[in-house]
Amino acid sequence: MSVVTCEKLDGGVTLITLNRPAAANAMSRAMRAELALALADADGDEHVGAIIVTGAGDRAFSAGLDLRELGSDDNALAEVATDDPRLNPAAAVDDCVTPVIGAINGVCVTGALEVALACDMLIAANTARFADTHAKVGLLPVWGLSQRLARVVGPGRARELSLSGRFIDATTAERWGLINHVVAGDALIDFAVALGRDIAANGRAAIVPNKGLMKSGFALALGDALTHERSVGAAYNVHVTPAMLEARRKALTGK
Repeated sequence: MSVVTCEKLDGGVTLITLNRPAAANAMSRAMRAELALALADADGDEHVGAIIVTGAGDRAFSAGLDLRELGSDDNALAEVATDDPRLNPAAAVDDCVTPVIGAINGVCVTGALEVALACDMLIAANTARFADTHAKVGLLPVWGLSQRLARVVGPGRARELSLSGRFIDATTAERWGLINHVVAGDALIDFAVALGRDIAANGRAAIVPNKGLMKSGFALALGDALTHERSVGAAYNVHVTPAMLEARRKALTGK
């Protein structure tokens, strides 16, 4: 049985599922390698406008790295400290130019939270819970959690999560800005697919550069980011003809 499944849905959406439910979808080497391949395949498909990543079952999105595997290999911890997407699933998500939606169906812990933070947006089941347990197991993050989490929820809340190891529920995660929406568990995938189809309907020619502009600008100070936006936006928009705009206007208004 494949530890990652991939389904191409109507409307330009690809659904990728972490598929080790008996192990709380813990991310083994095999799973990380398969996830990287699935993401790269979907990202390279011109007909795909949105990618959804979720976990099998309703218990866990993922419990993070497979600690049993880590504990049986002296080289495992050094191996994961890389930006190689075959070993680092947060890098595999971050490498995607296509928008990635995380559909968090259950517990999302530590390494899995790092993967979730690399997604462009998160939808969570009302039973989902989130935690960073690096401190509890005596490790430091290497997939971006120490930097991304504070940028999303603020430094105080990031320190609370990471230094205490406490879980927060989906309602708190939404209130903190960690996730976009909380929905009933049985509605999670339908909600994520509907959102993905709305994104994909705008076409990759518009989606990919818009995502790229937001991502590149976010890494800059605000003044530099505004200059960057004007430069990149003007260079892109000069190729948009009046006829193209009129066709879009008619499509939007139905006239």
